[in-house]
Amino acid sequence: MAKKLTLQDPGEGIHEVEIREVLVARGDTVSEGDPVLVVESDKAAIEVPAPHSGKIASIDVAQGDTASVGDVLMTFDDDDDDDDASADANAEEGEGEAGTSREEPAEPADEAREAAPEGEPAAEEKKEEAEEAEDEPEGERTSDETAGEAESDRVPASPVARRVAQQHDVDLEEVEPTGPHGRVLRDDVEKAAGERAGTAEKRPARSVDFELPDFAQWGPIERRELRSIRRATARRMARSWTAIPHVTHQDVADITALEDFRRRHAAEVEAEGGKLTLTAFALKATVAALKEHPRFNASLDPETDEIIVKHYYHLGVAVDTDQGLLVPVIREVDRKSLVDLAIELTELAERARAGKLDRAAMQGGSFTITNVGALGGTGFAPIINHPEVAILGLARAAWQPVLEAVLEPGGQNGDARVVPRLVLPLCLAFDHRVVDGAAAARFTRRIADTLADVEAMTLLG
Repeated sequence: MAKKLTLQDPGEGIHEVEIREVLVARGDTVSEGDPVLVVESDKAAIEVPAPHSGKIASIDVAQGDTASVGDVLMTFDDDDDDDDASADANAEEGEGEAGTSREEPAEPADEAREAAPEGEPAAEEKKEEAEEAEDEPEGERTSDETAGEAESDRVPASPVARRVAQQHDVDLEEVEPTGPHGRVLRDDVEKAAGERAGTAEKRPARSVDFELPDFAQWGPIERRELRSIRRATARRMARSWTAIPHVTHQDVADITALEDFRRRHAAEVEAEGGKLTLTAFALKATVAALKEHPRFNASLDPETDEIIVKHYYHLGVAVDTDQGLLVPVIREVDRKSLVDLAIELTELAERARAGKLDRAAMQGGSFTITNVGALGGTGFAPIINHPEVAILGLARAAWQPVLEAVLEPGGQNGDARVVPRLVLPLCLAFDHRVVDGAAAARFTRRIADTLADVEAMTLLG
């Protein structure tokens, strides 16, 4: 009996993934738990294990495809089936369960997907599939139907493209492909459907409020598909920006003493397997501020008009990788020493850049820090990592001349002098529905004061 591998709901609001790699081929025999696919979401690259042991009857996706929750990825022939027994059964019952011989395994994935209108949840697709199975007796599928499926299968297309083609009654063989290796993409199908109707149909979920001009009229252009982590990041940032009324508050911290401390102890921490970076200090300072200002460690539930205050301190740290921006989470920051944080931060950053983070490592954050200081810049306005209510951005620290009063004996102010100080720009973006500007100023100043008093910071744990 054929068994299907479908894309399960990854959670965290993820509804689709990109097929990064197909690890098996049709006809291969696998054991339950063997990796068969690598898929990539906005969170991480994930190995998909085989849910059954047996022979792979069909592979319904290819590298570069986008698959939605509920889509069939591949089908398996149960390894408990006996080949000879199956052949005898087929001889007695015509063409067997799926209307095909064992040498030509059934590929019902496209039929099930294409029968379901776009946007319906996976549960509805499964329900419709079951109803179709009840209405159509086994072995009664016509030769025209199977021939039509074979014809469609010869056209390389993504699962979403097949579903949209069915919805618009578009023949895939008449669609001009723009995907890699001549694959038909969703946009190709919608373009063909629009041209046939005499109008360019737009996709509501991805449409914009203006029409782009034909850039090719002014010179050569190249279209590059927004894919994988970059595509998911774009959607997430758009959602955060439109859903949250952002306000950015800026301040500076004097980290002259902190930098001296960091240089003196960097070798010790490196010997323990970590790097004593500015971000590690920022984690400690931020937790101290979050404890005094708990509304920054919260989320807003707009359905109930409630502020959900979190009594845990799991801080996300943005990491720049070749695949895009990833935000691994360091848990229980308040319970870890500066050295512990430096080691864990180094390990997470290395895993992120190597593409080895799993989904769990990027879940559950209550506040985020992003440090672009290594790349430059005097300040910026970061976008909040929804559903959090604030994000702290660190720009590049720079030496600046500062006017400093000279104390006379007895504590009286005397002459002033100019001294060099290392100054760090702090940029706090916050959700104005949850906190006000005055609270943001106090919160940011608390972080700045903690960073300036490095000796006191080391006493925090």
